[in-house]
Amino acid sequence: MAGALRKTMLYLGLSDDERDQDVEAEADSDNYYHEPAAKSDRAPAENSVTPINRSSHSNSSSAQVAPRNTGSPVHSVPEQGELRRITTIHPRSYNDAMAIGTAFREGTPVIMNLSDMDDADAKRLVDFSAGLIMGLHGSIERVTSKVFLLSPEHVEVSGEPAVAPDSKASFFNQS
Repeated sequence: MAGALRKTMLYLGLSDDERDQDVEAEADSDNYYHEPAAKSDRAPAENSVTPINRSSHSNSSSAQVAPRNTGSPVHSVPEQGELRRITTIHPRSYNDAMAIGTAFREGTPVIMNLSDMDDADAKRLVDFSAGLIMGLHGSIERVTSKVFLLSPEHVEVSGEPAVAPDSKASFFNQS
């Protein structure tokens, strides 16, 4: 039993091994004088080291360095010519947000009709659309209470001026 306890203490580093102490004692007793190595009779080579030519360093500092490419990737923008289509999406759940984002990202104006959705998911889709138009520099306009027009940056919408908000808070103006 004492052997197992001793091995455990050695393993955990709580005691020193007696064999290690014996080796250290022998190393301490070997403190004797060592003769230095004999000096060689050869003379050191005079020109074994070549000096650095300072003029060659000054020329290398003027070497041409290629400039770093600091450009960013270019995304194609649809032409500002004739507008050929508008996508109308009637989402049933928030999962339809991907279709809205894909169409808008391609540069197509999107009419988003939220009349078939419950109020919580409709608010989430309006928040998603607001982030989408902010990120892609578009615009969002309310057509009716639950119908919105998402216009890409290159599309200009003309029509009646926006009506001043009513005194009662509408559905999407709630905090």
